[in-house]
Amino acid sequence: MPKTRIMYIENKSGSLNGPARIGRVTFSKTGRSIRYNGRTFQSLKGSGFKANYFDIDTGERFWISGPRKDGKDRLYSESTQAVEIDNDVAEEYWHQIREMTRPD
Repeated sequence: MPKTRIMYIENKSGSLNGPARIGRVTFSKTGRSIRYNGRTFQSLKGSGFKANYFDIDTGERFWISGPRKDGKDRLYSESTQAVEIDNDVAEEYWHQIREMTRPD
């Protein structure tokens, strides 16, 4: 069974503060790529500016990392854009990662 994990995913291709989500990714068998929502991402291996992965089909750049317990996942905290949380991971995210009750 492929390894999965809840991750923070932010699109950095348009600006330094792009659309962001919390969702479950699937790692390839080799661990060299990540799949999420029909997209496949590969590591920039340290060569990216404020991004660490790219979409292999579109070339768009992303910041993908483990979500933080304090919820401050954005690189630039002054962003006012909300971070969306996928419904299928919301309960697990709030209870296991944030150690809080899910706000409604």
